[in-house]
Amino acid sequence: MRFATFASEKVHMHLQRLSLVNFKNFREASAEFSPKINIITGQNGVGKTNLLDAIHYLCMTKSYFNPVDTQNIRHGEEFMLIEGWFEREGAEEYITCGVKRHQKKQFRRNRKEYQKLSEHIGFLPVVIVTPEDSALIREGSDERRRFMNAVIAQYDQAYLDDLITYNHILTQRNALLKQMSTKVPARYEEVEVWDMTLIPAGQRIFEKRKQFVSELVPVFQKYYSTISFDREQVRLSYHSHLLDGDFGDLLRQNFEKDVILQYTTIGIHKDDLLLDLEEHMLRRFGSQGQQKTFLVALKLAESDFIRQWNGQQPILLLDDIFDKFDDDRVQKIIHLAADDHFGQIFIADTNRNRIRTFINETRSNYRIFEISDQSIHLIESSDEAK
Repeated sequence: MRFATFASEKVHMHLQRLSLVNFKNFREASAEFSPKINIITGQNGVGKTNLLDAIHYLCMTKSYFNPVDTQNIRHGEEFMLIEGWFEREGAEEYITCGVKRHQKKQFRRNRKEYQKLSEHIGFLPVVIVTPEDSALIREGSDERRRFMNAVIAQYDQAYLDDLITYNHILTQRNALLKQMSTKVPARYEEVEVWDMTLIPAGQRIFEKRKQFVSELVPVFQKYYSTISFDREQVRLSYHSHLLDGDFGDLLRQNFEKDVILQYTTIGIHKDDLLLDLEEHMLRRFGSQGQQKTFLVALKLAESDFIRQWNGQQPILLLDDIFDKFDDDRVQKIIHLAADDHFGQIFIADTNRNRIRTFINETRSNYRIFEISDQSIHLIESSDEAK
């Protein structure tokens, strides 16, 4: 079962200009970017990550780091505003996100407010790589489901709709199971009305996740092999209850257990990705360098995968990812990212000279910015050098 079709044409898209008002540590700041590579430098704590997060906000309607919108407003202020001017297929797209305390978030495209934020997902695809992503390896399965959801939703709107439906119905089903735990006997027919919607949505999500992982694996393995100079073998595999049988049958078989535990124990909300290095669990046996290589390869594969499916090259945000990497691996990652497979790139790093040296080797256009005093300063451009 194929859940989408490969895009026949490439859609060109990049962020031209960004403006921030009262966003996190920025009072007012703005910058105009290169359509290819942008290096964001500055000391730790000045706001490099916040700048990348603002771009993520405009692409995904929310912060990557803090989903509570009002907590992204500058301390002591009542509102925040993020504005972005994108070029997409030769036309300008003006995207704004405004948040006021005690009011609904306003998210607009060309001054027209979205009725549903989910309608924007995938219009401006983005991939971010950050030290926070180590949670994909260290934490529970919900982190890895979130990763799958974030990728697939950027090129398959129906998947996102099914996910919203599934989670809503699951909440209702769990509430009913809690009520039924006080009844004797509990009858399956009472939850069947919810399962009639839960099962088809869950089955479609399962099929799309299974297909996604199957097609992502060879792309991921290619990037890992390149970055690690083919020193180790890695494996990525999909685990789901639905691999073991029909979803409806599994729900019936586990009904009594669900009533006792007061929640639904079977379904795609328990799915996981298994991450292995040389046939061992990456979390337990992988070094910090190997784990970071795994994450970077996974995110580069994600970007490549989205490009193949919807024709758009996602904006790639690399946030302080080169710690624990030797120069050879840093050079390899930058050369990969500068390739035509990738579109606009933002690299946040404290080591400006090392990044500049490797980017100059790629002969790509770039701009270097320094963040200081809550402002964004352009300090070097390859256009000026020419």
